[in-house]
Amino acid sequence: MIIEKTRLATIFKNDEKSIENFMKDFSENYSKFAKDNIIIDFSDYNGEKTEKILLFLQYSKKHQHNGMSFVIVANGIDIEAIPDDMNIVPTLVEANDIIEMENIERDLGF
Repeated sequence: MIIEKTRLATIFKNDEKSIENFMKDFSENYSKFAKDNIIIDFSDYNGEKTEKILLFLQYSKKHQHNGMSFVIVANGIDIEAIPDDMNIVPTLVEANDIIEMENIERDLGF
């Protein structure tokens, strides 16, 4: 797992072949980054299976409940099969845009 901290978020990138192994590593390290906006970057994995992306649903809900942003970057996902409380976008630029918009909403009290 590659972890990069930026001004807006902490970005997690999978350097392994298995999303399940990445999920295990992410789960073990999540508490260290619970107060950061998080981006999970699967942009190098075109057409990742929707059910594998849904492994992150519990973290997405938990993170958003705690007032932070949680965005997944993935291509080729069936967006209709993704719950509304998960943010999935096709590019890292859009992930940063979502986080900026959510930061503004939080600042305004929405």
